[in-house]
Amino acid sequence: MYQDDFLQLSLNERIANDALRALRLPEGKVDFCSNDYLGIATNRLIGTEATGFHPGSAGSRLLAGNTALAELAEKEIAAFHHADAALLFNSGYDANLGLLSSVPKKGDTVIYDQLSHASIRDGIRLSFAHSFSFIHNDTADLEKKLQHASGNLFVVTESVFSMDGDTCPLEEIIALCERYGAHLMVDEAHATGIIGEKGAGLVQLHGLEEKVFARVHTFGKACGCHGAVVLGSKRLRSYLVNFARSLIYSTALPEHALETIRESYRLFPSMASERKKLNELIGLFHDLPFNCEVLPSATPIQALVIPGNDAVRKAAAALQAGGLDIRPILYPTVPRNRERLRIILHAFNRAEDVKRIAELLHTV
Repeated sequence: MYQDDFLQLSLNERIANDALRALRLPEGKVDFCSNDYLGIATNRLIGTEATGFHPGSAGSRLLAGNTALAELAEKEIAAFHHADAALLFNSGYDANLGLLSSVPKKGDTVIYDQLSHASIRDGIRLSFAHSFSFIHNDTADLEKKLQHASGNLFVVTESVFSMDGDTCPLEEIIALCERYGAHLMVDEAHATGIIGEKGAGLVQLHGLEEKVFARVHTFGKACGCHGAVVLGSKRLRSYLVNFARSLIYSTALPEHALETIRESYRLFPSMASERKKLNELIGLFHDLPFNCEVLPSATPIQALVIPGNDAVRKAAAALQAGGLDIRPILYPTVPRNRERLRIILHAFNRAEDVKRIAELLHTV
């Protein structure tokens, strides 16, 4: 066996903090865990039209991997989202990494919401720009940071936050960006398919497409497939083709994946009944008598705060034993004493199963 004992020190720290992660299977339980909000993946609503396409792309987009299908998908997605141009990436992580590591330069400043996703933070870390976080959804704190920033200014936020399920104060943030000449980037990962009449996202819901420098939409959640797209100007698209290393040095999405993305975009805008069902379940959830803190959220992402890794693990175990697939979110993924059960509601969940969450937690 290879001698890699040096890795154990970090693993021991996780064990000591009761925070060691492991992969596990859903085991047939009721799904309150996945990001398949509309049930597109669970119900296998897409993929049948992609069977005749090539299974591999054989290279990066700049070499052998570009296809007419990729460019067609980008044009269709850009049109749907009222954007000048779109550029596909292999994942939301790749999209944020490519965008944020290449656009802000040395001497520029990036100011990001403190609850921004790890992919946003990692992209910023790879740039040479100065970076500061602002207090979550606190526009007064954002303005203080903008007042002392230098170079080209970039503000980064999410439309729907992945751990709390709340939305950003988009109009107020845009007003500040205009006042201080900052460029706004919005990650719409958890809004895609969910927010707005056709699931086009928070930016389009408010008609603010022309006010945002870049939007990131990902397909691995409500869209039920894989990949992501950066929306912006044709100049931004050209820039990313030339400087986004996560695009340049990655094998491109294969044709069957591209066709599945196109299928999803033909499907999810029409799923009004599924979005209506989700809203009904969200209302039901907030009417339940939970014995712990419930974070405010009008989205499918719901959080029950149960402080302490050990306590939240026990609560999750009780729910798992009751047949509900609900996972604990532990420190250090969330701040200490803000550990929580992250509960995802889906259009295919039953009201009686949602009610059982509260019933089972009262037994812990």
